[in-house]
Amino acid sequence: MSGGEGKTVCVTGASGFIASWLVKLLLQRGYTVRATVRDLSDPKKTDHLLALDGAKERLNLLKANLLEGGSFDSAVDGCEGVFHTASPFFLTPSDPQSELIDPALKGTLNVLESCVKTGTVKRVVLTSSIATVLYNGRPRTPDVVADETWFSDPEFCKEKKIILNRGGGRDCCCLIKMWYQLSKTLAEDAAWKSAKEKGIDMVTVNPAMVVGPLLQPTLNTSAAAVLSIINGSQTYPNATFGWVNVKDVANAHIQAFEVPSANGRYCLVERVAHYSEVVKILQNLYPSIQLPDKCADDKPYMPTFQVSKEKAKGLGIDFVPLEESLKETVESLKEKKFFSICAL
Repeated sequence: MSGGEGKTVCVTGASGFIASWLVKLLLQRGYTVRATVRDLSDPKKTDHLLALDGAKERLNLLKANLLEGGSFDSAVDGCEGVFHTASPFFLTPSDPQSELIDPALKGTLNVLESCVKTGTVKRVVLTSSIATVLYNGRPRTPDVVADETWFSDPEFCKEKKIILNRGGGRDCCCLIKMWYQLSKTLAEDAAWKSAKEKGIDMVTVNPAMVVGPLLQPTLNTSAAAVLSIINGSQTYPNATFGWVNVKDVANAHIQAFEVPSANGRYCLVERVAHYSEVVKILQNLYPSIQLPDKCADDKPYMPTFQVSKEKAKGLGIDFVPLEESLKETVESLKEKKFFSICAL
């Protein structure tokens, strides 16, 4: 499984942030790509994909719905690899079950069932999340190193809350329930059980907060987290996250498919950083931007911790530094007119 010439693969949820880059890199490597979207008539979902180099010759767009059984049958039939990236990512659902949990859980199982029906799929690469790794009550301090052997606990996700910064130029951090973390944890757990039962060769990619340049015209959740800092917020959240560049994430998906020995889970974190460090990096990059100069609360900063890079390096991933990733994000947000500062 090296190189894409003559090979056909499927990417679900192809209009998303990670998936758009995945489609771009797959086309660059010569693959024929079947890309699923929910609405073929929506130019915001399709135009940026159709404009990619190689799209005219080797990109096929198909309609599919995560909640419809059999919806992915025609998309994956004849494919050697399936990259299942489709899963909603937002943090404040009004109906968590229907908006997050069902699409993540049932959608993943529907895609795997379609893969079983065709006899051609050699490997499935599932876009999971560091959210399925870290939320289990285990201590996270500077000397702690999380790795692929960690698994989030659904009960912990149901009980605890995390900090959300809504941005908007005023103090607006709040505590929210971990519905997204729960949805991804349930989906990955179910996927591993299904893969084992049905003999599916599956690999999961577990990225942290993904930043970098946007290909799609719409604002995704992780880019919005950076936008909230540079767009007039008075405070930054007292929160610590892992960060990783979208190009590294897309490349890791391809390596997880192409490298025969790839197996299990792959955590993707270039650096774990508190929001205060992110603000400092942005201040150094853009000294003329008015950035928040205080934390949203007066409690001790949430501690940083470590996430092992060893397994990811086994795929040949050489992580883009956070500084470069943040610069790419800001420049992309500016280019797409999500904000405008003359000094930039």
